[in-house]
Amino acid sequence: MPDTEKLDLSAMRVHYTSTGLIETNVNADPTVQFSAWMNDALQTKIEEPNAMTLATVSEDGSPNARIVLLKEFDRKGFVFFTNFESVKGTELTINKSAALNFFWKELGRQVRVKGKVEKVSQTESEEYFHSRPRESQIGAWASHQSQKIKDRSYLEMKFQELQNQFEGKEIPLPDFWGGYRVIPFEIEFWQGRENRLHDRIVYTLENEKWIISRLSP
Repeated sequence: MPDTEKLDLSAMRVHYTSTGLIETNVNADPTVQFSAWMNDALQTKIEEPNAMTLATVSEDGSPNARIVLLKEFDRKGFVFFTNFESVKGTELTINKSAALNFFWKELGRQVRVKGKVEKVSQTESEEYFHSRPRESQIGAWASHQSQKIKDRSYLEMKFQELQNQFEGKEIPLPDFWGGYRVIPFEIEFWQGRENRLHDRIVYTLENEKWIISRLSP
């Protein structure tokens, strides 16, 4: 078997020329600042600007990361939905801390969030679940997320069985599916700048007040 071709990535560079991020120009509330940056990403028509890396930690301390979609945010936190019995759900049961990372390449920006995690209310999960396309609702029932299956045909057969079962009926919210809210205690805004002298503005929650600091790149 031939060796894998070695790819030289060492010379890859992106030269950032964006407007800077200055302490006096950011909002005192990181939620408002995040909303402004999310709106910029939407206006730039970035594909899936709500895609974020979710990092969790296993019982033995091993980190785990995957991409999920942000579905709601406000001063209470950042909300996503998933299967509670998935790897991420299991790890969040053991360790209720998580980190999020948004990366908007087109804007040369990223946002990092650290926080504690709680489940959203049953009502919130119900409302979001029933706002999804019907096929996605069936998909949530069909997939025992993160568990091994024989092949794809098994998954498609399960989906078809559930389509038949729920035909003409409202699809109930599975008891193993719903939302999590990441309640932040630290949010960092990163703006790429020239010569790798990037701007990093971090908000840290201290005594229920957000303190703004600058970090060295």
